[in-house]
Amino acid sequence: MSHFPEFNANGDLPTGIYRGTLNQVVEYFGATTLRRRQLARRLERIYQFAFDTGHLARFILFGSFVTAKPTPGDIDVFMLMDNGFDVSLVTGEAALIFDHLTTQNYEGASIFWIRRLAILDSEAETIMHWQIKRDQSRRGIVEVISDDQE
Repeated sequence: MSHFPEFNANGDLPTGIYRGTLNQVVEYFGATTLRRRQLARRLERIYQFAFDTGHLARFILFGSFVTAKPTPGDIDVFMLMDNGFDVSLVTGEAALIFDHLTTQNYEGASIFWIRRLAILDSEAETIMHWQIKRDQSRRGIVEVISDDQE
């Protein structure tokens, strides 16, 4: 999907899961302000680290970066990893994205992740859960897909 829907009156994407390549996401959400450009660079690093593990199954963005907010606070990510993923084998800077507190402090991102085998309901329900905001209303979220999934 190369075009994302317009934001609603609250500045959120309409409820749903929208898909785009990393380039499409950065172009649409990461170009309008200096803060958004900074966060887009962080997003690119985080995605590349996750992708390079060879075990990334789904990469979901939620929160202020995928809203109309001119100065989002950070990048919010949920990653679903394949069952064969072993976090103890990830080294160097890449290992930081699999430690929630470190990632918040070092990368300015909130990253949550689980392996597919840890899903309690279905994969679809797990992904849809990230549409729920703190006030229990729903918003749209974005799945970053690889170029060959487009």
